[in-house]
Amino acid sequence: MHVIMGGTGHVGSATAAALLDRGEAVTIVTRDADHAGEWQAKGAEIAEADVEDVATLRDVFHRARRAFLLNPPADTAKDTDAVERHTVADILAALDASGLEKIVAESTGGAQPGDRLGDLSVLWELEEGLRAQSIPAAINRAAYYMSNWDGQLDTIRKTGKLHTMFDADLPIPMVAPRDLGKVAADRLLSSLEDVGVRYVEGPARYSSADVAKAFSKALDRPVEVDVIPRDKWREAYRGLGFSAAAADSYARMTATSIDSGFDMPGDAVRGTTTIESYVRDLVARH
Repeated sequence: MHVIMGGTGHVGSATAAALLDRGEAVTIVTRDADHAGEWQAKGAEIAEADVEDVATLRDVFHRARRAFLLNPPADTAKDTDAVERHTVADILAALDASGLEKIVAESTGGAQPGDRLGDLSVLWELEEGLRAQSIPAAINRAAYYMSNWDGQLDTIRKTGKLHTMFDADLPIPMVAPRDLGKVAADRLLSSLEDVGVRYVEGPARYSSADVAKAFSKALDRPVEVDVIPRDKWREAYRGLGFSAAAADSYARMTATSIDSGFDMPGDAVRGTTTIESYVRDLVARH
């Protein structure tokens, strides 16, 4: 049995689907079982548990041999760093005496120690916690999610503009959630010796201009790149409903990623989903 945290989200659902396609037994962890009915129809079991309820989460882990760990994203109207650091600590606590034989964790490219760097520093704490405990742990450092562009679809349809904080022609590593799910499933099924950090990205590196071209082709209309200046990043996040603390963390995370050149190792595991096919499928679904 494999327990999947975040099983109703992008990467968790892709991981669950990849395992079910291979005939594996899967339990989806969700805060609200009413939102997971489709997974029952696909043959998965459902476990209702809040990540902050350490005892209940540990009981869910007891049902399985292996687990996929994903720290849930915090409500951006709150202090995301504070909330997500707290849930990282809860996940690590739930692993204690869980009986699991192996875990696979979702992290991020560029994970590093630091102060209020969003996912970069929060998921570094998760990695360090996993390295300090006894269960064999495989860590997947993901490139920039292609799904991060999903929320702009309606705006692009209406205005013909794709907003970005990256220079229009800056190529960065990107990856589709379904490719991350496949790699996570592979590592859940691999030997106990398959541990440590692996980087995961798509088949090529893409710029914001490439993303705009993909939307232009899929929507059959011109799409222009609108680059938000660095001194306007916090304001832009605030305009999306972020708290002041969350806007600061996300702006610092973005700046650190750009200034450090992103994580782009030559030996990354490569998915097969191109930005063109991802955007085409996104438009077709909506």
